[in-house]
Amino acid sequence: MAKLTDETRASLRSRSRLVHLGRDGEQSRGFVNLPPFRGSTVLYADVATLKSRRQRYTYGTHGTPTTDALCAAWTDISGAAGTVLVPSGLAAIAVALITALSAGDHLLVTDSAYGPARAFANATLKRMGIETTYYDPEIGAGIEAWMRPNTRAVLTESPGSQTFEIQDVPAIAAVAHAHGAAVLMDNTWATPLFFSPHAHGVDMAIEAGTKYLSGHADLLLGLVSANAAWFRRLHQTADLMAIPAGPEDVFLALRGMRTMELRLREAERQGLALARWLAGRPEVLRVIHPALPDHPGHAIWKRDFAGSSGLFSIVLKPASEAAVAALLDGLELFGLGYSWGGYESLAVPFEAHRTATTWAPGGPAIRFSVGLEDIEDLKADLERGFARMKGVS
Repeated sequence: MAKLTDETRASLRSRSRLVHLGRDGEQSRGFVNLPPFRGSTVLYADVATLKSRRQRYTYGTHGTPTTDALCAAWTDISGAAGTVLVPSGLAAIAVALITALSAGDHLLVTDSAYGPARAFANATLKRMGIETTYYDPEIGAGIEAWMRPNTRAVLTESPGSQTFEIQDVPAIAAVAHAHGAAVLMDNTWATPLFFSPHAHGVDMAIEAGTKYLSGHADLLLGLVSANAAWFRRLHQTADLMAIPAGPEDVFLALRGMRTMELRLREAERQGLALARWLAGRPEVLRVIHPALPDHPGHAIWKRDFAGSSGLFSIVLKPASEAAVAALLDGLELFGLGYSWGGYESLAVPFEAHRTATTWAPGGPAIRFSVGLEDIEDLKADLERGFARMKGVS
């Protein structure tokens, strides 16, 4: 098998790129998968090399052939200048924010952001002397009114966590860049396959590899890709913090990457099928899925995204806590658990926290992550749940 040339790589479609990127036959001694390199100490050939550190691998926290393979592949599919790996999605958010911000700076965060990201901003960043303001996720170019002279970063997430608001990222980026602020985005829902962050003006794109990159609910991983203007600073921050991703997790993520597009396309198909079915249920007030035409952000989603994943929410018609518990507690195929993007289906009740906007859904809300079970079996499981729900006052 010949080595993949730059010309060939540039011409490949995403499915082929995911299969072949980050594979070096010489490095893996001919084996298809590069093994996980574990270790802290790296030996040097002589004193001169040790003092100059003029070799690619110098210490375990500074990278291995395994981490290089995943970083190179993710950089390619993200359209970035480079990528760093950290132990979790939240760690990726933290590293990106610390890269962009200093004491005395002002941060704008979408009101629909991932809950732990809000907690990090409200606690850790506040303690560092960084002020955070939350804005309406549907504000678009109107974010101009929220910019201050010391606004140094805008954190976006599209769709929003749990409530799935679609943001006009290019419009927000244009305003932020005009004011000298960096644009960060949590792109975990779509992955670079369904939303190309850097092509839409994002400086640092955050991904929880725990989700669709893994696909099997068995690892924790965060990735931050950056454009040329920000990668050097990002790399320096991650390197100085010395919080590398675990070697086994990186190895599993590389393996998961080979089938990610196939799984993501199936998650999209399954998710849409279940969302449409739920939209016709008498117990459901509304379905919140960006790919459905009645979603408020559907037009922007259709303009900017190449697909949708298997994660969406519903709002039930008014029902008691006991009735919702009866629905969820007896489910046999849907697990009750956080995270998503694995092969198994999940259902989690939630209440969205808001600062700049109001969350008044009109009934209990449930977020679904649709896995790879047969869609008819998933419907049957929910049908039995709805029947239980009706039996509880």
